[in-house]
Amino acid sequence: LKTIGRLKEAKILLIKTIEINPNYVKPYFALSKLQYEISDKKWHKYLFSEQFLNKKNDKEKINIFFARSNILHKEKKYYESSKNLQIANKLKLTLYSSECNLLIDRSQNLLNESEKIRKIDNTQLSYPISIFIIGMPRSGTTLVESIISMNKKVKDLGEINIFEKAYRKSRAFNQKMTLAHLYMQELKQLLEEEFSITTNKWLYNYQYSGIIAKEIPNCKIVHCFRNPLDNILSINRANFENGNYYSSSLVDSTKVYLDQEQIMNIYKNKFRQKIYDLNYDLLVKKPHKEIKSLINWLGWTWDDSYLSPNLNERAVYTASDIQVRSPINSKSLGGWKKYKEMLRPAMEIITKKDKYKNLKY
Repeated sequence: LKTIGRLKEAKILLIKTIEINPNYVKPYFALSKLQYEISDKKWHKYLFSEQFLNKKNDKEKINIFFARSNILHKEKKYYESSKNLQIANKLKLTLYSSECNLLIDRSQNLLNESEKIRKIDNTQLSYPISIFIIGMPRSGTTLVESIISMNKKVKDLGEINIFEKAYRKSRAFNQKMTLAHLYMQELKQLLEEEFSITTNKWLYNYQYSGIIAKEIPNCKIVHCFRNPLDNILSINRANFENGNYYSSSLVDSTKVYLDQEQIMNIYKNKFRQKIYDLNYDLLVKKPHKEIKSLINWLGWTWDDSYLSPNLNERAVYTASDIQVRSPINSKSLGGWKKYKEMLRPAMEIITKKDKYKNLKY
């Protein structure tokens, strides 16, 4: 129910779950992300009790401290929220190692690989339009996919890693079959009906942008980005269910952010016509202007429905599944200032860049 936007019904069932089993942890974390109501005080009290922590394993404690942080954030108790957030992320790092260095190494390896590839001429072949939505987690990519998929011709794939799968196959076959052909095979296996436009929101396709631009015909790449400290804070607060383990380290999150920015700057210089800059901060402040600009770049006819992506009935399985159900708003902008003390490790790194030297103010 939560993934398809029926949040009130989802909340009723989550509360019913903890009434049946008050010590079952997962529903508390799910509830902590939903709309705050006075009637929630009862389960809030138990969530914050020492009794609730008794006999819980480390995975359960991680969800408890993230849930507590979310509630304190809604109550505008940001210092207490940050303390719970730090406990949760420190504990998470003891269970899951950050993959920061692996990601950065792969960015460089794929950049080198893309430079070896000769641009393939597929202009004589008929291919559907492939829109790749890329960027850091929590940079507005889910919102952008919801906007684009208001177009009834679009088949939205969400976060599914089929491009890398096709790329690995093409290398295993020693490129006897084109990457474009193998990627289309993956799409056809996934989608039962005919399609003319797809969106692929696997975020780390940013590392493959050069290869995508050279080898995938009719490709369009939308690069989402936002204020780095807002982005890093949001990543640190997300408690991703799988992967993105660097998110529990502010230092590693900052390193990955700067790496994707650097790598995308290189690809934009080489493939400017194929890559669109989508600034999330501008999008939520001036949605009409920014969405019109995006739709114009895609070459589509304007429709006012693009302004109401919250009405999109598609299922959403990302960490933004709840936020995307609200009308576009700018509430999250500048949120990092409420966590300035906690974010100092990130600020020390990011403000060394001339571009961001004034972010500390």
